[in-house]
Amino acid sequence: MGEDALHRPVLLAEVVEVLQPGSGKVFLDGTLGLGGHAEALLAAGARVIGCDRDPSALELARDRLHSFGERFSAEVGNYADFLSGDREPVDGILLDLGVSSLQFDVPERGFSIRADGPLDMRMGDTGPTAADLIAETSEGDLADIIFAFGEERHSRRIAAALKRRQPTTTQQLVDAVKSGVSRAAWPKHHHVATRTFQALRIAVNRELEALSSGLAAVPRALKIGGRAAVISFHSLEDRMVKRSFRYLCASSE
Repeated sequence: MGEDALHRPVLLAEVVEVLQPGSGKVFLDGTLGLGGHAEALLAAGARVIGCDRDPSALELARDRLHSFGERFSAEVGNYADFLSGDREPVDGILLDLGVSSLQFDVPERGFSIRADGPLDMRMGDTGPTAADLIAETSEGDLADIIFAFGEERHSRRIAAALKRRQPTTTQQLVDAVKSGVSRAAWPKHHHVATRTFQALRIAVNRELEALSSGLAAVPRALKIGGRAAVISFHSLEDRMVKRSFRYLCASSE
């Protein structure tokens, strides 16, 4: 990975504007990733406590941010547990949902449609892989996962193809999806396997469960007057975040 890839956090200016970091403030970055957002908060004088499921990303972030000394600390874990932990309320919380560039760019992680690698898809290094999920889940339940988490209308045919072929690599997964969807039905604006990859990744990492628990923990983790920012990339997450924030706003009136 090139050096430039470590310095491109999404919506950086917007995150800083919303969270308003400053000297003496404390922030929880529940999806630390490569540390780009945390770096901006630290540069503004704040203290940042970071968390990430991915030990590899955590080590890179620690290397990147070591110059901030005791104002930065980090731990391996799921942000839902991190936010629910027994700690003092903070001034701000950041969640940058989805997959990091580090995970997409390493074929061995199994997230990429474009590069072949083991069908893993775990954000951390424990638990069943995507290949395990396909092997151990019934065809009906697998179709439900692909429909619910990928919003894929061809989910039943794709699930049948996955159970028949039992893919163990990302290219085998792509080929299986292609075999389950007629060429005329392939989408024009994204890869035919995009939604299936998304669904399996969400299921493997239990992402929506973590998001639900994490959002529920936000009010307790924040000081009165504290701020939270959540960056989401697909409609399932987006709807959950908006519902939660609307509820919090209404209940505070």
